[in-house]
Amino acid sequence: MRVMVIVKANPDSEAGKMPSPEMLAEMDRYNDQLIAAGVMVDGAGLRPLKDSVRISFDGPEPVVLDGPFTETKELIAGYWIWQVKDLDDAVAWLKKAPFQEGEFDIRPFFEPEDFAGVASDELIQKEIGWREKQLKAVEVAS
Repeated sequence: MRVMVIVKANPDSEAGKMPSPEMLAEMDRYNDQLIAAGVMVDGAGLRPLKDSVRISFDGPEPVVLDGPFTETKELIAGYWIWQVKDLDDAVAWLKKAPFQEGEFDIRPFFEPEDFAGVASDELIQKEIGWREKQLKAVEVAS
């Protein structure tokens, strides 16, 4: 099962405040554990919303807006993509993270097989092949 662990933003992350060197070292050790266990597929921090653009498809032509945006309720500061046995496994890994505060969501991905009966077998097999190719690329890179 692939999941995305969503790291929620806070005032410090949206102000562009970088983590302390100590926190970066702790996160590096944690990420090394995830990689060694074959759990971590990808992960990154995201720049503040002020550095972003938003594309709105509310009419005949897409509209591009520069950040920051006034009507934003929940922001994402970063993410991991993990390959885990199940949600309980993802929860167990996240409990080992070196955070003392913050909020995180763990959301499973739809897998190609989930679209059986909706998508053609050919399209499902194409998506499975694409995903396997991406996972091999990640393995080679690490």
